[in-house]
Amino acid sequence: MKDILDLMQERHSARVPYDPNRPVTKQQLEQIVEAASWAPTAHNMQNFEIVVVDDPAILQAIGAIKTKISAVFLRENFQQLSFSKEELRRKKTGVIASMFPPSWRTPNVNFDTVAAVAEPVPLSVSLQDSPCLLLVLYDTRKRAPASEGDVLGFISLGCVMENMWLMAQSLGIGLQILSVFSSDPVEREMRRILDFPSYLKVAYGCRLGYPAATHDYVRVRRRSDEFVHWNGHGNKDLG
Repeated sequence: MKDILDLMQERHSARVPYDPNRPVTKQQLEQIVEAASWAPTAHNMQNFEIVVVDDPAILQAIGAIKTKISAVFLRENFQQLSFSKEELRRKKTGVIASMFPPSWRTPNVNFDTVAAVAEPVPLSVSLQDSPCLLLVLYDTRKRAPASEGDVLGFISLGCVMENMWLMAQSLGIGLQILSVFSSDPVEREMRRILDFPSYLKVAYGCRLGYPAATHDYVRVRRRSDEFVHWNGHGNKDLG
């Protein structure tokens, strides 16, 4: 087992296609969901369920669901873009623009127009031949006490994500978080296909598999001395 900090530094979104002929084994999936079970959750309420999908027929049905990009996503995504590796390394936050289609990264474009004329795209484009999908469901009947908007409940779901991601990384398995499953139209179709009850809402999906290609990632992070303050905001002196 690798050192935990090494796993954190190596963990990344494996956005490339996965090998459909190299499945994630049942034992590996059990290890990943076991890691999820030990995630810290507010008041130990364990406000999640996980649907594991590795049946090719069900994955094909999910892949046939079509979705449209929203103008809100396009505008907010654009604010996170860097247009060169040098710019990304200088900013130390965000992602490289070349990951996205030209219409999503054109300065001064009208994103309302782009979204309006965009054709619906099947989810198979996002799944990219993944042999396995984990759908993390949020149990709306459970709420962290006195947590406005249940922010602690959502933080708990993030802890579940991190535990699964680090375990997958330790096993050499690629993982990418897909938020598209939580949109209302897609969630309705997922509910129909997977038959989960109305009190469960989709938090996110995780596509899992062995990368069939490489990606020229530029991974950046701020140094700790750029965001850590000692005994009061603005004080950078460890003293």
